[in-house]
Amino acid sequence: MANEKDLNKQRFDREAAASLVKELRTTFASGKTKSYEWRVAQLKGIARMVYEKENELVEVLHKDLSKPETESHVTEISMVKTACKHALKDLKKWMKPEKVNGSILTFPSSSEIVSEPLGVTLVIAPWNYPFLLAIDPVIGAIAAGNCVVLKPSEISPATSSFFMEFLKEYVDRSAIRVVEGAVDETSALLEQKWDKIFYTGNGKVGRIIMAAAAKHLTPVVLELGGKSPLVVDANINLQVAARRIVAGKWGSNNGQTCVSPDYIITTKTFAATLIDALKNTLEQFFGKDPLQSKDMSRIVNSNHFARLTRLLDEDNVSSKIIHGGERDEKRLYISPTILLDAPEDSQIMNEEIFGPLLPIVTVDKVEDSFDVINSRSKPLAAYIFTNDKRLEGEFVRTVSAGGILINDTIIHLANANLPFGGVGESGTGSYHGKFSFEAFSHKKAVLHRGFGGDAPMRYPPYTPAKQRLLKALLEGSIYGIILALIGWPRA
Repeated sequence: MANEKDLNKQRFDREAAASLVKELRTTFASGKTKSYEWRVAQLKGIARMVYEKENELVEVLHKDLSKPETESHVTEISMVKTACKHALKDLKKWMKPEKVNGSILTFPSSSEIVSEPLGVTLVIAPWNYPFLLAIDPVIGAIAAGNCVVLKPSEISPATSSFFMEFLKEYVDRSAIRVVEGAVDETSALLEQKWDKIFYTGNGKVGRIIMAAAAKHLTPVVLELGGKSPLVVDANINLQVAARRIVAGKWGSNNGQTCVSPDYIITTKTFAATLIDALKNTLEQFFGKDPLQSKDMSRIVNSNHFARLTRLLDEDNVSSKIIHGGERDEKRLYISPTILLDAPEDSQIMNEEIFGPLLPIVTVDKVEDSFDVINSRSKPLAAYIFTNDKRLEGEFVRTVSAGGILINDTIIHLANANLPFGGVGESGTGSYHGKFSFEAFSHKKAVLHRGFGGDAPMRYPPYTPAKQRLLKALLEGSIYGIILALIGWPRA
């Protein structure tokens, strides 16, 4: 007999997708996912899966991306553990209705905001952090009390198979499901009506997701990307800065990260000093032959390898390489590569790189970098290294980005108290911690009244005296209310 995975691959079409959604809507209608106890049980199940299958997770991440074990733990496994702990610790507080102030127009009354689950939700995951970026939104959807379908990325097949094989052992399968596949399966899912779609990936697919969602007026969270800039001032601890830049660019999935520094902006006078520091740090981290380093992830597949190669081989770009550029097509490795002042109209300066290539743009003075950044689409992240508080403040005020980090790279993702999301073309909506819970919740306004305090002035016929009092109440004029109550001015 074919197993569930084989049946899923063979038969998952529009009809199967519709059947799945119908099944989950029946589960949601039963009300069981709304209980605190159910939510906690599912979150504990995911946490238990991570602990019990930790070795398997390291193996599948290495199969998909050759991720070093330490990197897999730091950037994926440990962050999922933390997300589960955070949700379990604070879930009761998140679910509690929020009391809000009343209004003189509704007096006497009490008001509150009640968080309710949206219903049946869809999470479409990317390949670059195939475990973290798949299960983290699912944690938010479960915490909020929803049914959820997870569609892992087919580009990371080992991790996708892991979810298909193991997730059902740890969670309630009547409410939480996995669908494997590629374009056809995703298209079948997108034809259905969902109560929320959460997508992490690129802008091209993001537009397809949004167009499909619009047919059903389905709200979306789109976690996209863009060209995240990194500004480097001269008055810094260069040794620390270089380590943090290299770690954020090449030490985090070899540049295949949505918040990876996409290009550096620094002054013409400081560029050579910065480049030397980056070269020295790269050698310290990955050795003289980085293609042989065991501490660097590979390019995910041959298509992305070819795409990155085209960026480097474009006319007037290859001559701008000042470090690296070596390639091993068979093993899908490209060494850490630095370019200086690549042409503004080149592809590498206009497309999100998503790989181990780092252009450096030079300007006359560091303040000019703000104009360079603001001339482009709003990025998912923006970084600045400086000891100048005035410059730091101007950067925060002037640059619009999903998130900003001062004197470091990418680690703002680790703070669950900060929302993570894009702005403009880098995405819409946010998540992490309580923001994940809110992303999958509806904030329902609730006003409570008794039968006392029924003011005749709200009902017809509207006499001049009633009109004066109503106008004063609507305008919030205490003086007007007093005058109306004492009958002044008289009709």
